[in-house]
Amino acid sequence: MSTIEATVDELDDTTIGELEKATASRNRRNATLLLAPGILGLLFGFIIPLLYMIRMSFNIGASDGVVIHTWSLEMYAKPLSDPYYWKVILNTFLMGLKVAVFCAVLSYPIALFLTRTNSRFKGLLMAMAIAPLLTSAVVRTYGWMVILGPVGIINGVLKALGYDGPPLVLVNNMTGVEIGLIEIFMPYAILGMMSGFGRLSTQLEEAAGSLGANAFTVFWRITLPLSIPGLAMAFLLVFVLSISTFITPRLLGGGVVQVLATEIYDQTTGLLNWPFAAALSVILLVLFGTIIAVYQRFTRKIGA
Repeated sequence: MSTIEATVDELDDTTIGELEKATASRNRRNATLLLAPGILGLLFGFIIPLLYMIRMSFNIGASDGVVIHTWSLEMYAKPLSDPYYWKVILNTFLMGLKVAVFCAVLSYPIALFLTRTNSRFKGLLMAMAIAPLLTSAVVRTYGWMVILGPVGIINGVLKALGYDGPPLVLVNNMTGVEIGLIEIFMPYAILGMMSGFGRLSTQLEEAAGSLGANAFTVFWRITLPLSIPGLAMAFLLVFVLSISTFITPRLLGGGVVQVLATEIYDQTTGLLNWPFAAALSVILLVLFGTIIAVYQRFTRKIGA
């Protein structure tokens, strides 16, 4: 009798194992079918164009716009050996850094308030915070051109207050570009912080307050450290968007401010040097990857 029971148990175990394998196989097949449209879209919309761009960067662009198909590092040697392009890369990096820092600092209290508030108008306040996203960046940039121009609102207000000096130069330079980008990307920073403020705990703050800590100590020792992941996420998001933006540096910069995005545009449409533009794009992509790698290492470090 015991032999029969053992045989039945073995059959049951075998049957259960086969059912588990069949279920796992079916789940994998269903997951593949569900992911297929997204994978195909990513393949044809991003990966193949990216590979084509990388391949193009190894060609040589002639002065008449002809692309010489070959395998060469000439298009990379030119920007990396020319001080002008090093300055363009540095301008791009510093612009992204300053815009990301100012966006993080200015957006932090707004995001923290929207996360903590229990007001019945919370939904309306959140809508107002992200409402600028409903307007095109082109329109907002033109608006900043009017505000910051020599006869714009800011200089007009200064003149009305008694300032009789030369008008402030806030357009056609990096200052105007950075002001415009800060306003344009603040909604992204707010959303990024709010999504990363999940670790904030009012209970810890209340406990610290009950132990005698003042409001500043509670913020500095508890609230700020717990909100660092959200700050880092917002910083990364704004930085990546800033160094890749084209419209605002082109319009508010007036053709004077040169960053990688504007230089790539000029090389592509003006000089028709597609290989060189592709090489600059790859350099920008490497800059993206470097910043993302630093961010991932930082988040792992603070999460340990």
